Amino acid sequence: MKVDFEDLVTELKNKNIRLSHQRLKVLEYLTQNYTHPTADQIYNGLHHEVPTLSKTTVYNTLNSLAEAGLVRTINIEDNEIRYDISTDDHGHFKCKSCRKIYDFKVDINSIEATDLNGFEINDKNIYFKGICPECQMSNKEK
Repeated sequence: MKVDFEDLVTELKNKNIRLSHQRLKVLEYLTQNYTHPTADQIYNGLHHEVPTLSKTTVYNTLNSLAEAGLVRTINIEDNEIRYDISTDDHGHFKCKSCRKIYDFKVDINSIEATDLNGFEINDKNIYFKGICPECQMSNKEK
């Protein structure tokens, strides 16, 4: 599910989103870190490289990218918004132990919601929570 940075830059241009240095760095960070980061994690990851970067710029950039359909927001936990550069249909698994989020393939369109006839569905997400294999192994070793 790798996303090409240059393709995203072209998309930004096509959608008339201004290509500032800071916006490009946020976008580059997302294409290089498939960790479903929070805005704070992106800010902390870039601040040393771009000292003029503010949290407001990170949030505004992420909102612009999400509105343009180039980034997907993930709300697995109520108090935590994460950002996913992969916008194709897929599911997410969050490990309750290490808190990592893993992508998995799923045919979201094959899931029937029979009680929603007549409803307009704008977003489809599948989230699972549990313990990843790595944490299961660590727990067994203790």
